[in-house]
Amino acid sequence: MKKKPIEASCISCGKHNLTKNEVGINKKLMGENIETYYCLDCLADYLEVSVDDINAKIEEFKEEGCALFE
Repeated sequence: MKKKPIEASCISCGKHNLTKNEVGINKKLMGENIETYYCLDCLADYLEVSVDDINAKIEEFKEEGCALFE
């Protein structure tokens, strides 16, 4: 299933139409009231982790039933 784009852009690289998972992981890790977002690549750089680490966290939150993710 294709991820639906959100009207949000990465504040670092400018990537447009971030996915629900990209917006969700930003909110989960940076706080639900944030107004700026990173794409997965830039978020990984910012947090000094790998994209695979972030994707694993997304899957973990999905399994927990978190509504921020698809």
